[in-house]
Amino acid sequence: MTSLMDEITGHGAHENPRFPHAPEGWTVAAAVEAARNEGLEPGEEHWETVRALHEYYARHEAAGTANLRELHDALDERFHGRGGIKHLYQLFPGGPVAQGCRIAGLEAPAGAVDKGFGSVA
Repeated sequence: MTSLMDEITGHGAHENPRFPHAPEGWTVAAAVEAARNEGLEPGEEHWETVRALHEYYARHEAAGTANLRELHDALDERFHGRGGIKHLYQLFPGGPVAQGCRIAGLEAPAGAVDKGFGSVA
């Protein structure tokens, strides 16, 4: 099993079996830096959420854009056993969709961020 440091200094995202649906050019190192810039120290639950976001976007790639409500509901269902979206707000206080997408290297769906207010989802 590889360590996080091996992933940071190792292969690109598409060569990383832990993140098979990562967008082109995304790396664990960039995600760690983005998380730290947002005051987060990513742990395994953060990475699990990043993988869930990557998978959602990979499945919905043909549609061209992610749907905020559908993504919110998908995350709530996937993490239901731990408290759903409420649990994810503890991990991503800037919003599990908005902040999670920034760390995952994805564009947040329309409506996830209000330019005058900040993260709303």
